[in-house]
Order: sequence, then C-alpha cells, then structure tokens
Amino acid sequence: MALGGAGTEGRVAVRDLVKRFGPVAAVDGVSLDVAAGEFVALLGPSGSGKTTILMAIAGFEFPTSGRVEIGGEDVTWAPPNKRNLGMVFQRYTLFPHMSVVENIAFPLKMRGIGRAEREAKAQAALATVRLEGYGARRPSQLSGGQQQRVALARAIVYRPRVLLMDEPLSALDKNLREEMQLEIKHLQQRIGVTVVFVTHDQTEAMTMADRVAVLDRGRLQQVGAPRDLYEAPATPFVAGFIGETNFLPGRAKAAAVAGAPVAVALDGGGEAVATAVGAVPAGVAVRVAVRPERVALSPPSADTLPGTIAEAIYAGVATTCIADIGGDRRLRARIAAGTGLVQWEPGARVGVGWRAEDARAFAAAP
Repeated sequence: MALGGAGTEGRVAVRDLVKRFGPVAAVDGVSLDVAAGEFVALLGPSGSGKTTILMAIAGFEFPTSGRVEIGGEDVTWAPPNKRNLGMVFQRYTLFPHMSVVENIAFPLKMRGIGRAEREAKAQAALATVRLEGYGARRPSQLSGGQQQRVALARAIVYRPRVLLMDEPLSALDKNLREEMQLEIKHLQQRIGVTVVFVTHDQTEAMTMADRVAVLDRGRLQQVGAPRDLYEAPATPFVAGFIGETNFLPGRAKAAAVAGAPVAVALDGGGEAVATAVGAVPAGVAVRVAVRPERVALSPPSADTLPGTIAEAIYAGVATTCIADIGGDRRLRARIAAGTGLVQWEPGARVGVGWRAEDARAFAAAP
C-alpha cells in the first residue's frame, strides 16, 4: 500500500511559527523542514511546544504569526479537512459500536466513497497493519496494541500525504510500547508516508525517528539524527535531555575556537579537558558535559581527578559507579559488562578522567 510521501507532496515546512496564549509564547519562532517520506520526532518536556506545533500543522490551532506549508502549499489558515493529513492520537477514539473494518472505512464514508470501494480499501489497510481476519471484531475484543494498529489503519486508509502522531504509544505497557515503536517505524518505511511524531520519551524518539527536533519552552534547541544529538549536543539542555550526562561547572583556562580542545579549571578544584561548543573566551564560565560511559576510572594518578567510589550499582548489562570527587561533586561512570575493565567497589580510591573529544564545554550565555 504505497502512499504519496515521495516527491514533494509529503514535504512539511514550518516557518517562524509563533503561538501565544495570552502573554505566554507556547511556540516562539520555530522553523522546521520535514522532507517527503521522512520520519521526524518532536521531542521535549511538557510545555515545550511540541503538541502546539503538531496542532498547527494539522490545522487545529492557528498561529499568532508564521506559516505552515505542506507539499509546497501554504496551508496556514486552511481547515483540517482541506489538508489531506492522517492523525493518530494518544486515545485511539475508535467507535465501540462499529466493527474494526467499519472503523477503518469511516473516513472514506465521510468522503463519499462507495461501500464496495471503501470496504476493499479498509481491508487493504487492515492487511498493511497485519490484522487480516480481524475486520468483523469490535474494538473491545482487541488488545491495546491491536487497537493501536486499527487507529493507524484508519489514519492511512485514505492515503494522506502526511501522518501526524501525538504520543500514540503512551497508553501501552513498556514491552508492548517497545514492540509498537518498531512496528510503526517499519510500517512508515514500507508505505513511504511522511511522519511527524510527538513524544516526551527520548528513547522512543531515538528509536523511531530519522531526525529529532528537540524543543524547550517553545524554542527549537537542535534538530538532527539521533546519533548527532547524542554525540554532539548543541546546548546544555540537549546534553541533559538526550541520554544521561554529568555536568561540571568551571572556567576556561585559555580561549578556544569551536571544535577545539579547551582546558577547564573546575569549580571546587581540579582540571578537565573538553571540546569547545562554539567559541570559548579565556576565563569565561563554562559547563563541562560528559556521558557516564565516556568517564574512565583508573588507579589515582596526576593526570586524573582524585575520587572515591560512593556506590556501585549493578544492572546486568553495565555497572554504574558513582564517584565522589570532592566539594559535593559526584560523577557517574558506566562500565559495560564483559569489557574486562575493573569492577570497582564502594570505598575504592580512583582516578577519574576522559578524553577531550568525549566531553563538551558550553560557555555560559553573556
């Protein structure tokens, strides 16, 4: 069941979007391009503006300023039924008195499609989501994951140019949720539809999306492939929101250009190295960000920060060591199982360090 995501039909563009509710800017000057056939996740905490952006694309919210384009057409003020979009919500809103196939065919009925044709298209959509043979059942006779697939089939049955999804997996339990993440990703790849997907779950976004747009307080922080966001966060917010990160405040010992190593005198004592994110003037306050798996523990030496293991938390695939490095500062170091590295015990004296390329130095805003 191929859809119209190829070419330009499925392209989505948000231009300088602003949405105010009274004095509050829910979305504050966001611009974003989504290529046809691409899967983009809008990721952020509650109140970051992600759902408001989705509603503006869908036509359920009109912006205070800015515009929305779909397939190169300005649809900023067009009503939802003129945009040819599919939508899947957190609540599946299936009609309990209708059969599964009737639920899927309902959008076609509203478009005036004849009974035989809409039945055939509904059955084809049902096969696309791997629920052949379930058409006669009622929604109450299906599991949560099956109901989710029915909602997907209903959203794609009329071949929308873009599929919008607003936290559609949040009602599922952990195992089913993880299974459905891959189901939806494989379905999207198979049918080629453009997807804009809202979630507050970083793992979900990283698993499913080609690119992730990270939002905070209505502003776009960074857009990129999951690996880029994890390995090269552009802001302290992204570094802290995507994955787990240690932060250490300090001051740059010398000026550094973007991408160059910078030595940092840490608040509370000690020195660290990191890669400068943007230009870092000498003496400016910085925050060093380093992932736990990039922190190396070794016997104490002059080249490392002195520390003491406060806790060692075994979790099967890895052991997380919490090292006290003085001045109420604690760092997490993660040692993967099977690496042959020393498994440190609480009370052990250690040296804590990392390579410059494994840490990021963010200069404080002027």
